[in-house]
Amino acid sequence: MDRIMAAITYNRICELGSLSAAARALGISRPMVSRYLDEMEKWAGARLIHRSTRRLTITPAGEKTLEKTRQLALLSQGIEGDTTRITPSGTLRIASAHFTASHLLGPVIPSFLAQYPALRIEVDINNHPVSLVGERIDLAIRITNDPEPGAIARYLGTCQSVLCASPDYLRRAGVPTTVEDLTLHNCLHYSRFSGQSWSFRDKDKGAISVAVRGNFSAGISSLLCDMAEADVGLAMVPEIEARFALASGRLVRVLPQLEPEPLGIYGLYQSRDHQHAALGLFLDAIKGHLG
Repeated sequence: MDRIMAAITYNRICELGSLSAAARALGISRPMVSRYLDEMEKWAGARLIHRSTRRLTITPAGEKTLEKTRQLALLSQGIEGDTTRITPSGTLRIASAHFTASHLLGPVIPSFLAQYPALRIEVDINNHPVSLVGERIDLAIRITNDPEPGAIARYLGTCQSVLCASPDYLRRAGVPTTVEDLTLHNCLHYSRFSGQSWSFRDKDKGAISVAVRGNFSAGISSLLCDMAEADVGLAMVPEIEARFALASGRLVRVLPQLEPEPLGIYGLYQSRDHQHAALGLFLDAIKGHLG
């Protein structure tokens, strides 16, 4: 059998999670997909996928083989020549937090899919870092100043934050005038951080930070905004998340003389050489949107 086609078929099985879906995507029969998978397992000399009535699970040997078959598929496309442009197809799996999915991916995806109709995008909403290999993720979008090790990080832009609270909360609890005053307030924070400190840039003192605490935490910035609007406490959230509440007066800036430490926006992926054909194009689209 055609080993290149077997490799392409195996890639589609892993991307789509079922033999039937791979058959539909490739335009071949379900029995033929099964034959190609059998051929790949004979070629690899190991079981690549555990099959059950509910789901397919890639084995450790299957993970290693998947990386090699992706390389083989890309090499086969390269043989077509540099003048032949590869049209992105298949499934691009992206992991992101709720905020990045709503504000960064949402505005970009419709026009990107219209430009590349053979492509399918699957977004995994997760506010915790995920294993790119273990979860079969092509790209993770993270807002951080410390990208997790073991992946290539492409800088895409900056996320500006704002410290804010509702007018009623400030009337009740008082308006902070210094960073030290924040220790006297109910500070709403992100739940995935065990120790909380908020950092600022002061034009005279430079970088300063303060340990904060409060009675509410969440992994979603929109919920922190909602709680701040409900007079629960102070929140530091992405400026774009709070912009409408700030414009309407439901929230007001706190310590406006200080700039919250900005965070970088990164695209994380596993390899420069063997990546999904759409990955670089999609990163360019996000960077253009942020630009």
